[in-house]
Amino acid sequence: MELRSIVQNVENERGLVMVPACARKDFYTDGSMSTQTSKLSATRPNTRSHELQQRAERFFPGGVNSPVRAFQAVGGAPPFVERAEGAYVVDADGNRYIDYVGSWGPMILGHAFQPVVEAIERAARNSASFGASTESEAELAERIVACYPAIEKMRFVSSGTEATMSAIRLARAATGRKIIVKFEGCYHGHADGLLVKAGSGVATFGIPGSAGVPDEIAGLTHPLPYNDLAELEAAFDAHPDGIAAVILEPVVGNAGCIAPAPGFLSGVRELTRREGALMIVDEVMTGFRVALGGACERFSIDPDLVTLGKIVGGGLPVGVFGGKQRYMDMLAPLGPVYQAGTLSGNPLAMAAGLATVDYLLEHKNEVYSLLEESAKAVAEGVADEASKAGVALTMNRVGAMWTWFFSAGPVRNYEEAAKSDTAAFGRFHRAMLDRGVWLPPSQFEAAFLGTAHGEAEVQATINAAREAFRG
Repeated sequence: MELRSIVQNVENERGLVMVPACARKDFYTDGSMSTQTSKLSATRPNTRSHELQQRAERFFPGGVNSPVRAFQAVGGAPPFVERAEGAYVVDADGNRYIDYVGSWGPMILGHAFQPVVEAIERAARNSASFGASTESEAELAERIVACYPAIEKMRFVSSGTEATMSAIRLARAATGRKIIVKFEGCYHGHADGLLVKAGSGVATFGIPGSAGVPDEIAGLTHPLPYNDLAELEAAFDAHPDGIAAVILEPVVGNAGCIAPAPGFLSGVRELTRREGALMIVDEVMTGFRVALGGACERFSIDPDLVTLGKIVGGGLPVGVFGGKQRYMDMLAPLGPVYQAGTLSGNPLAMAAGLATVDYLLEHKNEVYSLLEESAKAVAEGVADEASKAGVALTMNRVGAMWTWFFSAGPVRNYEEAAKSDTAAFGRFHRAMLDRGVWLPPSQFEAAFLGTAHGEAEVQATINAAREAFRG
């Protein structure tokens, strides 16, 4: 059976599928999923993971080095991963899962993709780092420019947070203004000025901002509802010649997957140009995922600055900020804006990025058609099972990223996403994990797949969802 025959096409032009509320409500209200999950959990060994979690809690807050990994939003004990290959991860107790986290996006070609592994091994033989320039930096930059016409020059950094932080500094220097506009539920890293109504873990834990951020810094960031051009225009009217930049996720991935409304991105571009502010498109998540040229290609947008990460480093720590030459040339040593990093352009990350991007360039048509087909099949297939079981669920998808919102209504912004039944999602997450399917451990995180996910993995996931919804 081909992937396209697994589910019917019920997707509209915005990539949104709504499965309306039906009579059956027990999945949401009676706790039966929790009972069923506890029974199933007894059959899935977790002794070693539990021991490792206890050990980790001695050294790390919550036992983790990134908050969502703690599974507090979904309940249950987080498995500790020992290895991964293709579409699967294996935990310390030997349990094997179909992986829809994909290291939060970068594993577009699957775990331990051989050309990437070999590229890292070759680079490591010459030393892991030099603190000096290497040929591989310009080689990867050439590929990025070929895919992103908006990026004329760039800088490599070591994380998405560094990339967005640096882009905002550059925007303020270029405009001589202070205010940054962001959109509610969009996560742009954990720099002080960006933790205002942010997504990702901030949304997962229901934190409106972050302790430790001075009001003076937070006050320079103005959060607005996503997909609302009228609010953006009002912000420009309220702060004439005051807004340095508008930064956004072109497809929200950190409040769950939320597609841009028709005309929204082009409207942001028009308003920023008119008002003399820069448009910063944060493609750390969408870059090379929703198209070879990311959301800039998919939605035909031409921003002033772009940030990248995840896929562009082949799974190794990396970030990129780049854009129009007139802005990038303001960076030291050419200009007055300072930015630096000891491990920027790290040769291992450059090698992994080159191997990944080269493969995507050489197999563009094959890769992106496969990703679209597989993501459509699994996302719609699970939504269809929810409908059959009478579970209210809304599915949003753009390319190979999606979210199943446990909500009866549409999800077009963070306010609507926040109405989702997070307890129901937690029960679903645990039930799927016990059936060998690893989903992002938060209602407010997008799911991802890669080219290693085939018909068998898609069908197994749909079967697991059927059991979970009706269990």
